[in-house]
Amino acid sequence: MPVAIKGSGGGSVTLTAAAASADTTLTLPNTTGTVLLNNTATNQSANAPTQQIFTSSSGTYTKPAGVVWLRVRMVGGGGGGGGGGNAGTAGSGGTGGNTTFGSSFLTANGGGGGVQLNSSTGGAASLAAGAVGIALQGSSGSASPVAPYYASGSAGGSSPFGGSGGGGYATGPNGSAGVSNSGSGGGGGGCYNNLSSTVNIGGSGGASGGYIDVIIAAPSATYAYAVGAAGTAGTAGTSGQVGYAGGSGIIIVEEHYNY
Repeated sequence: MPVAIKGSGGGSVTLTAAAASADTTLTLPNTTGTVLLNNTATNQSANAPTQQIFTSSSGTYTKPAGVVWLRVRMVGGGGGGGGGGNAGTAGSGGTGGNTTFGSSFLTANGGGGGVQLNSSTGGAASLAAGAVGIALQGSSGSASPVAPYYASGSAGGSSPFGGSGGGGYATGPNGSAGVSNSGSGGGGGGCYNNLSSTVNIGGSGGASGGYIDVIIAAPSATYAYAVGAAGTAGTAGTSGQVGYAGGSGIIIVEEHYNY
C-alpha cells in the first residue's frame, strides 16, 4: 500500500510492517528534489574526511566541529645509526623519542640506537582502553658486521612511513657515512682501516619506532600530543665513519563526519 509523507515542521516518521504478510513500498514523488536525513541538507562531498598531520614538537589537537570519529596513525622516532671504527671506539646512536596522543592514551615509543656488535630494538607501542586498532613494535636495526680490513655499516629498521637508512659502504681507505632515512632508524657508518690487522666494526643500524593505527569511535574534544624526535647519529671511531640520525616520528589524524 502507498504511504504519503508530508509536512513542513519537524518530527519523525515511523514505518512498520504491514498488518498482513505483504510487501510495503515507500513511493517518492516523480519530481526533482532532495531527500533530507536527520533534517540536514548536506552531501558527502561537503563532509569528506579531513586530515591533520603533525611531524614535530608537541601541542594540543582540537577536534573540528561535526567530526564523529577519528582514525589515528602514528610512529615513534627512529633510532640513530651507530658509528663505525675499531672495537670500542665508535659512538652509539641515540634512541628515538616517544610519540604520544592523549598523553598515555596512545603511545608509540622511539626505536633504539645502533650499538656496536648488537642489533637495536624496535620501539614498543601501546593502546589504552577505548582505542580499537593495532599497536606494533618497530623493526629492529641490523647488528654491525666485523671484518679484518673493511666493514660496511648495517641498515636501520624500516617503518610504515618510510624506508630504512642504508649502512655506509666501506671501500678502500675512505668508507662512507650511514645513509639518510625517512621515519625509520639510520644506517651505521662504514669502517675503514686499510691493510690493518686490527678488528674493524661497521656501525649498527638504528631501529624504527613503534606503530599505531586505531579508530576512536567517540573522540574527546581535545588531545595533548607529542611527536618523537629523531635519534642522534653515532660518532665515528678510530678509522671509521659516523652513523646517520634516525627519522622523526609522525602523527596523522583522519577526521570523519556524519554524512
